[in-house]
Amino acid sequence: QSLLVESGGGLVQPGGSLTLSCQASLPDFSYDSVTWFRHVPGKEREVISCISGSGTNTKYKEAVKVRFTVSRDNAKNTVYLQMNSLEPEDTAVYYCATQSTLVTSMCFMTATGMNFWGQGTQVTVSS
Repeated sequence: QSLLVESGGGLVQPGGSLTLSCQASLPDFSYDSVTWFRHVPGKEREVISCISGSGTNTKYKEAVKVRFTVSRDNAKNTVYLQMNSLEPEDTAVYYCATQSTLVTSMCFMTATGMNFWGQGTQVTVSS
């Protein structure tokens, strides 16, 4: 059983919206920074966004920062990625990953140091 499970992907038309969820089966989830990645076969994996354990610090890839919003509900052990104004270029498999840290205000826009990964959820933006 995966410790991280993504959901919420699917097929959406350009300009549409989706909200991805990353459900974690981890103790003390507030000490886990969460990072979202996406990957298109044949291309390098991209870092999209991250959120600190406390939820107070968020970061975004420049190409998505006005369209995507990351948030978390530690009571539900869940992180969300709200994606608006989706473009065909957003088509990819989206993954969440966690990195444990005692500094709950930090998050990490890198795959280095990630402790756990989800299995991914496919997002397809097409008319």
